[in-house]
Amino acid sequence: MDKIIKITLGLFILILVLFVAVVSYTLYIDTTYRNSLTGTYAYSCTITTDTVLSNVTLFLPVPADLNGNSPVVAQISGQHVAGVPGDWTITLYDTGKATLLKVSAPTIGQPAVNGSAQTTAITLVVNASSHTLIDTRSPVENAAVFRPVQGIHTVACPASDTKTEGNPECFEYLTSTYANYTAAPSASVSISASLEATNSWTIFTPESNAYENRITVLTMHGENHGWVTTLGWIESGIGAYDAPTTSS
Repeated sequence: MDKIIKITLGLFILILVLFVAVVSYTLYIDTTYRNSLTGTYAYSCTITTDTVLSNVTLFLPVPADLNGNSPVVAQISGQHVAGVPGDWTITLYDTGKATLLKVSAPTIGQPAVNGSAQTTAITLVVNASSHTLIDTRSPVENAAVFRPVQGIHTVACPASDTKTEGNPECFEYLTSTYANYTAAPSASVSISASLEATNSWTIFTPESNAYENRITVLTMHGENHGWVTTLGWIESGIGAYDAPTTSS
């Protein structure tokens, strides 16, 4: 009988030790994950011209969620935008279908020198932190992208894509950009923007997941006075998704 009691007590102690170890390990993983988790948005927009544009007004798509909000929008609202020339005025507009950045400038670009065109590229940059976990698998539904999103469809991801971790999905769609300016008939103007949204954390080694969103305005020639078709591209589900689940 004493032997049975000793064996039973020994098993109980072993089970208790294993239980405590598992709970402690789980709490460590969860606490470490939460304490190290950061979400970031990196946005940039580049306007390029090979001549002088005059009386410029642009309405550029800005990454926002379905309600028109995002950390990027908040930063722009506070005028925390790098690269804005001194004679530019920037203002946010919410159309109900998209959040747009209005850019007003008397001129953009440089005149030709000795008959040679002078290319000017101006890049606006915003870096913002997210206070919540970013949904990098379903950004169109649950995160910030360039809107409106029209005619979205799945496409093959680039074969040259080196981000092999995870199971990324790629999409193309159409959106719109407004450009109003006068320029010489020979002018060539392009506008592009990109967003990279990333969750990163460290438990035993650094890990992350992300999505990328880019838009490209078809090259405009001469002056322009209206909306321009804009191509959108999204790659979601990039990276690791084996982190602990969290509701905050």
